Order: sequence, then structure tokens, then C-alpha cells
Amino acid sequence: MAERAGVTLTGSERLPELVGLALRENRKRAHLLVSTVLGKHVPQQPAVVHGAGLELGRRVRDLLDPLGGEAVARAVVLGYAETATGLGHSVADGLDAPYLHSTRRPVPGLTPVGGFEEEHSHATSHLLLPADPRLLAGDGPLVLVDDEFSTGTTVLNTIRELHANHPREHYVVVALVDLRGPADRRRLADTAAELGVRLDLVALADGGVELPADVLDRAERLIAEAGPAPEPPAAPVAPLVRVDLDWPAGLPDGGRHGFTREHRARLEAALPGLAERLAAAVDPDGAAGADRARVLVLGFEELMYAPLRLADALAERLPGGTDRVRYSTTTRSPVLAVDDPGYAIRTRLAFPAHDDPADDSSRERYAYNVAPGTDPARRFGTVVLVVDDTADTPALHEGERALLGQLRRVTDRVVLAVLPSHRPTAPATPAAPARPLYGPEFSSYRADEVAWLLKDLTGVDLEAPTEEREEAVQSGGAHYAESLPVEYQPSPEYQELFHQALRVSARRIALAVGTVAETLLRERGPGLVLASLARAGTPVGILIRRWLAAGHGLDAPHYAVSIVRGRGIDPAALRYLDAHHRAADVVFVDGWTGKGAITRELAEALAGTGFDPDLAVLADPGRCVRTFGTRDDFLIPSACLNSTVSGLVSRTVLRSDLIGPDDFHGAKHYTELAGADVSGAFLDTVADHFADVRAEALAAAERFLAPEHAEERAPDWAGWAAVERISAEYGIDSVNLVKPGVGETTRVMLRRVPWRVLARRGAGADLDHVRLLAAQRGVPVEEVDDLPYSCVGLIHPRYTRGATGASGTAVLTKES
Repeated sequence: MAERAGVTLTGSERLPELVGLALRENRKRAHLLVSTVLGKHVPQQPAVVHGAGLELGRRVRDLLDPLGGEAVARAVVLGYAETATGLGHSVADGLDAPYLHSTRRPVPGLTPVGGFEEEHSHATSHLLLPADPRLLAGDGPLVLVDDEFSTGTTVLNTIRELHANHPREHYVVVALVDLRGPADRRRLADTAAELGVRLDLVALADGGVELPADVLDRAERLIAEAGPAPEPPAAPVAPLVRVDLDWPAGLPDGGRHGFTREHRARLEAALPGLAERLAAAVDPDGAAGADRARVLVLGFEELMYAPLRLADALAERLPGGTDRVRYSTTTRSPVLAVDDPGYAIRTRLAFPAHDDPADDSSRERYAYNVAPGTDPARRFGTVVLVVDDTADTPALHEGERALLGQLRRVTDRVVLAVLPSHRPTAPATPAAPARPLYGPEFSSYRADEVAWLLKDLTGVDLEAPTEEREEAVQSGGAHYAESLPVEYQPSPEYQELFHQALRVSARRIALAVGTVAETLLRERGPGLVLASLARAGTPVGILIRRWLAAGHGLDAPHYAVSIVRGRGIDPAALRYLDAHHRAADVVFVDGWTGKGAITRELAEALAGTGFDPDLAVLADPGRCVRTFGTRDDFLIPSACLNSTVSGLVSRTVLRSDLIGPDDFHGAKHYTELAGADVSGAFLDTVADHFADVRAEALAAAERFLAPEHAEERAPDWAGWAAVERISAEYGIDSVNLVKPGVGETTRVMLRRVPWRVLARRGAGADLDHVRLLAAQRGVPVEEVDDLPYSCVGLIHPRYTRGATGASGTAVLTKES
């Protein structure tokens, strides 16, 4: 390029490591910067490609962090098609932000929310097609990612277009290399001033391209002299193997219609299994394939990110994978190929478009540096082609020039993996955002005490008899969250036990509340946002909020959110919290732990979201969290009752015919039970002890935070181990039927079909209410030794009404 075309690169020391030069077959721009770390034209190690994007994402995070954590939490990343779709997605990974890339593929029925022109490109029109238009409607920083920043024209077109519809204060432009001249730098600064916005730029290297005045003529002459690219030499046709990766249902194959933090977590969890299937197709002999030649994972135009992550996971899976596996993609860009070691594009395969593009169905597509050319060492033993199902057409398979046919002549084995192209089902027009519910219209709590991120299902008939629900759940016919139990109203004797227990334990609960509140305040700072797990966690969240207000003058926001075992936390609630608060400030709160199932569910649901999964509870007898008031298994009186101690709100409901993709999980407000409501009395009785326990709570928090007590706070999951032992001893197939601790045992007696209760020998008044409920329902109470909990409730393990009777008490004993 320097000798024949007079084109040279100047700039920072890192620039030659990131890019090379080639000639375009394009009269608008003669030269092409060929990135060595983009994975488009030059096959590269996938970890290097992903790593370049991650590095840029971390640099953006460093830029935004001084502006406050909310700037990072509210950022959205936009990548440019086609070249930067994978780079932009990798930047979003490094920033842990939602992602969208522009596209040149229109989707029937989906109306663009914007578009812009890339004036120097051979295919100029970009469309923005988010499944949820709200993705671009926020006011946080917008991060725009392209592979190179040469003039700034494309970026300016984008910013002007988006700012006209969704103005924001801050834009960040990201590229691998910044090659702007002085005039282009001034133009960008002038535009920022004109719009009244902040505009930052982040790049790995900067410099410039020196071009002779007649560069277009020189390029045209050189392309004519080179002539058509030579055909690959005749070779046996390699076998073609199609592999079914079992791509997770509903997971987008890229960012064309948006990719959220939840999608990122799902992909990370699925990658090991996907790579295992791919490795079996690439190396069917397993470890014996360690001597096999190099492997190229070849993506397809805009489909860059999914093939990149598959390639990276495959490299970790295959023997010698780091040295063997490379990654690149096909492209629309026509580039001159010259088989010379000093030139970036050594070989070229040209083939017809195979995805029925609406813009230019006759245009050729290209795969560069895939054929080995004159250097046998550059040959790939296996090529894995990854396309989406829109591109899996006869044009991909049939004819001498079809891509698959050409690949089979330049390698020994071709593996074809077809991903389902994500087709959004969300409406193209913005949906009405879900809004919180407040008392007294929903719940008996004051409006300032809790915002319920729930959908009001009060008018829906959801209750079913306990025995009917139990049979449906255990038979697999229904999930427990698809219906509600009939609210069990205890006898007068039992209700008196609640009041007695409250009088006895109120001070103890207040101390636990204070200990948790002071610990959170010291570890997380005064910007706490409380998110209680509805419904048992909600009175605890209110108490912590009252403590912070009384002792520190803080007005901590408090929300109640739903989490469902086996289904995860409410994604609409997470989106609401993420949109209104800094994720790092949100603390999830519950009343107590049993064996730790919800603790695990929460950690899994929050993986990769930016929210802290550390659950805070008053009592942790399961020993599965690090933020707690006590690890004693004692009676928290709010466990004694159902809705009448929880603001008259039902347990939460998740059913597809009632809860849409933008809805919060549902619940009911039982206004008819107002006469029995003790929710306020419970809160007031506990809060009356705050002043009395304040000094003890401060001392307890200080002790917990001392380095020498770090081991004491660490979870050891002793409760889970005990549950597994009890399950085996009593012949119960599922640990979900073993409910340890006073609170969980009480729930079994109130909501499920109990089988028996195991009580620690010598347990005292804390179990009076459990013994009364057991007597009323005819459930045996068995005193046992070596129980880490005060009691354990066992749900009937093989319940059917025909086999056991509606009461569930005609059951086999352990010995029989």
C-alpha cells in the first residue's frame, strides 16, 4: 500500500498492532483500514477480539464512574452495522449495559424508530429496529461504537437523528482507532456545542492516514492490474456436517433488536453447553483431535457476536484450542486481495448473497483470508460457518459459487451451525410502562412505606383448595405460583398466640432490624434502596426503612418485588429499579432463610445484571447469607399469619395468561379481611423498641464488620446439608418438600398439605403456635435430636387426594 498506492499510517505506537491497509473496490473511498482485532477480514484468536471490546467498555466505565454510578447504570450502547456489531456488543459486555446495533435488514411488521446514512459506505442506509423502543428513549449516556473513527460523519448523522427524537445530555463515541484530522475534530466539537451536549471519545489508538491527491486513480489502476481473484486450486470436496446447538429459546442471536442484561446472563450460562455440542462436531474423536489442524469459526455479516462467543467458548473446550481456533466473518465490502505477506487481504472468496436482502439481492459477498492461498501453513482444517436461519437458503448451498461449496474446496471439514434469527414479538409502538401500586388502594400500608412493583389481580378468581393445589403442583400439572391458596384464617386461640409471640419477641426483632440496617448503611452507604421480596420480606423492608429514618434521618426508597422459585425474579421489576436507581444501591431484603432456595434463586436471577445478589434477612438459620440480624431459629411473628400481617396482600402470582412481558408479577389485595388486619400493629410494636436496642444494634454491626469476624459472617450452607440429610432419611425425593425453620414450617401448616413436623427436642414456646396448628390439622409432631433448626415441616411427599384423603393425614410412616 505504501509503495504502490502511496497510502501510509501515522500515529501512536499501538496503531500498527491494531490495523493494516488494503484497497477497496469503491470509488467513494480507496483505502480500507483492516483491523487485526475486529474479527471481520483477518482471522484472529476470539479471546483477542472479545478482549479488545471489553477493554474499550472498561475505559468507558472509567470515564462515566466519576459522574456518579447512575451514569454507568443508565448507559446504552449502540453499534454500527455491519462491521462493528460484534465490537459494540463486546463494549456493552465490558460496560455491562443494554445493547442495540443498527441493521441493513428490514423486518416485516417492525417500524424503524430511526435511521441514518453512512456516506462513504457501499451500502449506506442504517435502520434502528429495537423490539422495545424505550431502549433508545432513556436519558442516560449513549455510547456509539464503530470500528474506526475517520471523519465523524456517520456519528454526527446518528447523533443528530437520535437527539431530535430523544435528546440526552451525554454521548460517548468509541472506536478501535481515531484517525480524524483537525477539521473533523473541530466539526464534532462544534456539533456538541450546537446541541448543548457533552461528547467524549474513547479509542485504543490514534493517528492519521496520509493519502496522495490521486489516490482514487492509483487504486483503480492497481485493481485493474490485479485482475480477478484467482480461483482456489482443485481439491476434494470436504464433508459438510450440520450441528444443532440447541440455542436457548427466546434468546436473541445478537443486538439487532436489543440485547439486555438479562439476555447477557442467559447467554453466559448457556455457552458451555453450546461449546460442548460444537466441539463434538469439530472433533468427533475428542482428545484424539488434539493434532488436528486449525479451526476457523466464520460468522455472517451482521451476525458477529454470537459466532465470536461460540468461538471463544470452543477454544476453551478443544484440546490446544487457544492456538487452533480463529474467528472472522463474511462481509459486504469488496476489497482487493493480493497474496503477499506484506498485504492485509491475502485471499478472497466471492459468493452470491444468500439471505434475500431487500436492498441489493444481486450483490456479491466475500470471505477474506479463509482460503490458504500459496501458504499451506495458513490452511484451516475445519471451518465452522455460523449463520441465522434467514440466511440458511438454497443460495447458501446450491451452485458452484455458493459459499458452502467454496468452503468445502478450501478445507477438510465444514460444520454448519444455524441459529434462530430473533423475531421480536413486542409491539413496535412503546408499551405503557408498568407503574407501582401504593396503599391504601393496594395494601393497608401507607403509601410512603412501600411501593409495590406488582400487578393488581384483585378481581381475578385465583384461589384453589389447598389439597387441589398440592396435587397439581406435585404431579407437575401446575406451578405453585399459578394459583393462590385460600387464605387460612386461624382460630381465636391461634391469633392470641400471635399476639403473645409478638409481645415476647418484639425487642428481639427490633435488635435484628437494627443490626441489619446498621450493617447495610456501613457497607453500602446512605443511598440505600430497599427491595423486599414480597410478601414476607415487605414488613421487614418497612421496619428497616423506619430504622434508617428514625436513627439517621434517611428517606430510603422501598419497593416490594416478586421472586418465584424456579422462575426467577420479576424482570419488569428489575427494569423499573434499573431505570430509576443505581443498581449498586439496591438491597434485596427478606424475613428469614430456610434451606436457602430463594437465596440461590436470587443469585442466579441477578447474575450479570449489575444488582448485588447479597440478600439481607433478619434471621439466617440456614446459614446461607452474610447480612443478617441473627442466625438463631426463632419465631418472627409475621410468619404466623398470611395477608393479615403483610398489608392484606396475597402471595405473588405468575401466569402467562395474566402477566404479559411488560407486566409486573401479580397479587391480590384482600380488603374483605381488614377486620383481622394486624399489619400496622406488628410494625408499631417492633418499632417501639428501636430506641431501647439502638446501642446493641450499633455494637453488633461494628462487630460484624470487623475483619476478625469475617469468617463468622461467611455462609456455610449448613441448613441445606441438613435438609438433604432429612430428605434421604425420610425417603422424600425433592428437597422442595422439606421446609426448615419456624417460619417455613408455619407456612407449611397454613398453605400446604403437611405430613409431619420435626421439632428439636426441648424446643419451647417458639413452637407453641406450630403445635396448635398441627393439632388442628391432625399432623404428628415428632421430637428429634441433632436438628439445627427449631423445627422442620415436611410436606406430604406423595400426595394425591384419592390415595390419602383430602386432609393428607392418612400417610405411610417413615418406618413402613
